[in-house]
Amino acid sequence: MYELIKQWLSNQGVAINLLSLTSILISSSIIFLISGISYYLVRHKALVTIKQVIQNSKNQWDDLLLEHQVFSRITLLIPFLFLLFLTPLLLPSDHIFTGLLLILAKVAISFQVAHCISAILNVSKSVYKEKAKERYLPLNSTIEILKLAIYLVATILAISFILEKSPIYLLSGLGALTAVLLLIFQDTIKGLVASIQISVNRMVAPGDWIELPQYGADGDVLEIGLSMVKIRNFDRTVTTVPTYALVSGSFKNWRDMYNSGGRRIKRTIIIDIGCICFYDQDKINQLNKIKLLQKYLSDKQQEISLSCQNQGETTPDNINTRQLTNIGTFRAYIDAYLKQNKNVHHQMTCMVRQLSATPTGLPLELYFFSNDQDWVNYETIQADIFDHLFAMASYFDIRIFQHPSGHDWKN
Repeated sequence: MYELIKQWLSNQGVAINLLSLTSILISSSIIFLISGISYYLVRHKALVTIKQVIQNSKNQWDDLLLEHQVFSRITLLIPFLFLLFLTPLLLPSDHIFTGLLLILAKVAISFQVAHCISAILNVSKSVYKEKAKERYLPLNSTIEILKLAIYLVATILAISFILEKSPIYLLSGLGALTAVLLLIFQDTIKGLVASIQISVNRMVAPGDWIELPQYGADGDVLEIGLSMVKIRNFDRTVTTVPTYALVSGSFKNWRDMYNSGGRRIKRTIIIDIGCICFYDQDKINQLNKIKLLQKYLSDKQQEISLSCQNQGETTPDNINTRQLTNIGTFRAYIDAYLKQNKNVHHQMTCMVRQLSATPTGLPLELYFFSNDQDWVNYETIQADIFDHLFAMASYFDIRIFQHPSGHDWKN
């Protein structure tokens, strides 16, 4: 082709010093024109047809090929392939411009192939994302390592094309740069090791709620990458944490709480110690109207009567015999109230206990689990329970302690 163009220009009387340059320009124009036409036909004709076929299909995975632009990236290979094959045919092999075009085509093909493989890896990540999450496989980290290796190979090939040296020649020189490479990729290596440990030990997976106070992170894990872990906090901000920080430090994972079916509620009611007293029979008869206490009061009264008989006492005496206290009765009521509450998980620990007295009063701790882990419902459940208990305290002659307010001083 080049010789034909040269002969045609010579027949037209073109000067010899302009002959070579003119023929090269014409041949180059033909090469770029054919490459451009091929790209246009593939991009706007063939690719449109492929998209229509995929959109009409019932498969899900082929939609991911469009979403991650696999076909779009493959179409960019077409003009570079035409450039690579047409250049030796239309241009002289010994011309410097021919060598530049060939190097350009080879370098572009190397990186574009890596770009296409990267898109295919993105598709595989989307397809196997849920399976990897269930099996705690470090899919993101593995894919990022593969991408890094692919682009590294593409870079080595590109450099070998530019220097016209064998890739093996370049790889032989990497041994001397091992220390430098380890320094450059130290975070990547640490992240890879950390992601493997996280996967093997099943420490965390995307979707888990974790807390890392040292990084200000408290929320759901979005993605576990090779070097960074993305955490979406509950205020909708996103915190990035180094992957190796999950291995080198400590964090709290709430996964088992969700899997258990319950969420713990652990709160105290501070009782004014000065209000603790014995109940007389009139108060006991009044409390017998509360259905949740009827069995407790009946059993306790029998125990007290039996204790009096054993001690030789005919009537209960506040000093010498056992008596019901308001704090004990209130504690029994709370226990019965929690055990009949439909929002309390009845297969998990549920108890009411006294803690050591403090200068502010006697702590009465409620330790139980709600059967709804949703944050909003969880807060509503415990608020409803404590609203009721605070309101019921006065029925048991119980005073809830609080520091004096302006209203107290006014009274």
